[in-house]
Amino acid sequence: MKVYKIAQIPGDGIGRDVTAAAWAVLTKAASAGGFRFEGREFPWSCKFYKETGAMMPDDGIETLRGFDAILLGAVGWPAEVPDSVSLHGLLLPIRKAFVQYANIRPHRLLPGVQSPLKAEGFDILCIRENTEGEYSGAGGRVHQGTADEVAIETSIFTRTGVERILRFAFERARTRRGKLASVTKSNAQKHTMVFWDEVTQRLAAEYPDIEVTSYHIDAMAARMVMAPESLDVVVASNLFGDILTDLGAAIQGGLGFAASANINPDRTAPSMFEPVHGSAPDIAHLGIANPIAAIWSGAMMLDHLGETEAAAAVMAAIERTTAAGIGTVPGKDKTDTITEAVLAALA
Repeated sequence: MKVYKIAQIPGDGIGRDVTAAAWAVLTKAASAGGFRFEGREFPWSCKFYKETGAMMPDDGIETLRGFDAILLGAVGWPAEVPDSVSLHGLLLPIRKAFVQYANIRPHRLLPGVQSPLKAEGFDILCIRENTEGEYSGAGGRVHQGTADEVAIETSIFTRTGVERILRFAFERARTRRGKLASVTKSNAQKHTMVFWDEVTQRLAAEYPDIEVTSYHIDAMAARMVMAPESLDVVVASNLFGDILTDLGAAIQGGLGFAASANINPDRTAPSMFEPVHGSAPDIAHLGIANPIAAIWSGAMMLDHLGETEAAAAVMAAIERTTAAGIGTVPGKDKTDTITEAVLAALA
């Protein structure tokens, strides 16, 4: 029997509840699919930071390296630990160390879910560059606390980084409807974004079967609201992709449906799968967090591991659950109720 080693990092707040829900569904899907998961839970979180002064131990990356995949819940507790500390102490180091340069986020309406838009039938796959760009961490501050204080944040775009994420997006477009939208702001950012556009145009010649359109970020934000059904695969830099995917979550019914995958396409290190709704401190102890985003992320993990039938079964169970009106309205159903419904639908 095939056994997959999975590192579980529930993290903070509702991350613990939704990770437990996803794990229950994944375990059942594995049993039905004839394979098995071997999980190990790590307590790395803001609570861990308060106790140790670090979001994860010094050997955290090497510890994770031995796993087939990572299942993450949510990280953040801004009342006690600044988000800049928690993000740069855990998520970003994992993404960069394991070269998880492709962040994948699907945006479509599940059956029974209402979008705030009138549009229906959209199916957008956002591909976000995940290891450099605006989140490179290059820069600094000098003369802090004085009238002469200076803060510099430098975006770093390498030809390797830009070309590989664009090529990844082109390949995904080939498996879908053959349309690719590349997002920049090259009218205002005349170096990095013009560079991105140039690489896009050069690669487009290698993919004559793909319809390529370049958009400015502001125009793309408007299009996602006004005509989301016109979009197929959308590719963007780290910052622009981050913003657009939260917009994508909004039009698909809310962050409770926002699944994501941080992929190492070369498979030289584990990939990481996480819902992107955050730790939600305001509802963390109410038991009403929607686990669907975490379960959907788990389905993406199954697909990445090659267990495509199990992944399809989990997605079908999610869709049967929402079609029955369970988990479709924020706060209406308990986390356990939604989880039990998905498990029953999986059976």
